[in-house]
Order: sequence, then C-alpha cells, then structure tokens
Amino acid sequence: MKTDPNIEDFVASNNPVVRKFNEYLDAHGMRKTTERYAILQRVMNISGHFTIEELQQLIEGDGFHVSRSTVYNTVELLMEAKMLRRHVFEGMQAQYERITLPHTHLICTTCGKVKEVRDQNFAAFMNAQRFNAFNSDHYCLYVYGTCSTCARKLKRSHQSTKEKNKKR
Repeated sequence: MKTDPNIEDFVASNNPVVRKFNEYLDAHGMRKTTERYAILQRVMNISGHFTIEELQQLIEGDGFHVSRSTVYNTVELLMEAKMLRRHVFEGMQAQYERITLPHTHLICTTCGKVKEVRDQNFAAFMNAQRFNAFNSDHYCLYVYGTCSTCARKLKRSHQSTKEKNKKR
C-alpha cells in the first residue's frame, strides 16, 4: 500500500478520533498500521450510513488497496472502540455509521431509504429512563413505514388501477 502524506498528517494530528483509536490499539496491544488509519480517516469523512462494500470502494477510489478482510477487521475494531455502530435494517445488508448524537431511524419498507431524525423530546425521555439492574449508554430506535415519495407513487398507482378498472 502506498503511503499518503494525508494519512501521515491525519495520524500525527491531535485529532480526538485518532487519540481514541490510538488508546484502544495501545490498550489491546495492537499494531498501528497505515491501512487501519486509512480506513479510520475514510470512515470519519462519511456522513450517514455505509456498507463494507461502499467503504472499500471509497478507499480504493482514494488510490489505496486494502483487502476486504482488513476492512472488515478494522470496522470490527472501530465498533469495539465504540466509534462505529452496526445496523441491520429489515431486509437489508448490515450498514455502519459513526457514533453520534442519539437519533431515530425512519426506514421505508418500500424503497429501503433510511432517514435519521433527532427528536429532543424523545431523547430527553430516553435519558430520563432508569432501568433496574442496567446502566444504558445509548439507544437505537427503528421506525418502519412508507416514505412520502413511495406513498405518492403507491397512491398514483392505486388511482391508475382504479381508472383502468372503471373503463372495463
């Protein structure tokens, strides 16, 4: 793998993300490889959800060749370090996202689009919850339904079918 000055600058920076990853690697006696930092850098520049395949394509697009197993293993490390979260939305392959502020996922069961929404009232409600013999550190809420785009298409399709049946 070629070395990239951007990766070297990223690793040398005093970035809190790099520090957290370094602390995790040090605590577990793991090597600090250029490949891992290239993956970390690319992950931190993605806003929203991504799959392993999409991540690998982005890294390859940056001119790096990283094996799929290295991508999978590094993503696992990032999840163990509590920097990434995996989601398995109904009927879809696993997707990942950086751990950010709590939010709700709205998933369209027709087209598969995932939208994130933040509701401060719901977040306050969840943060106020106390569970017997359990300390929560985050929550994840999935709401399944139909997005407005698909609802319009379904409505038009339904109206079109009604008109065709009237003509018969």
